[in-house]
Amino acid sequence: MTSALADKGRAAIKLKTIAAAQFKEKCLALMDNVDPEGLIITKHGKPVAKLLPISNNPANLIGSQKHSIEIKGEIFSTGENWDAQS
Repeated sequence: MTSALADKGRAAIKLKTIAAAQFKEKCLALMDNVDPEGLIITKHGKPVAKLLPISNNPANLIGSQKHSIEIKGEIFSTGENWDAQS
């Protein structure tokens, strides 16, 4: 396993990389111990995939879609006119 540098804003982050063949051999152990930054999987020295842990903190999801969803039309209507008392 080696490390590669990636720019994220101003700070450079060291990302761990591993060859696909090595990943195949150690897959289960790597999944159990993956860092929060993830693990880059390479084939012939070129990145092909990234293993990331799933966040167990649901609080991170709150507000994560803000400004990415647009509501069009009346969402509380079926579009049909009806009288509930008849």
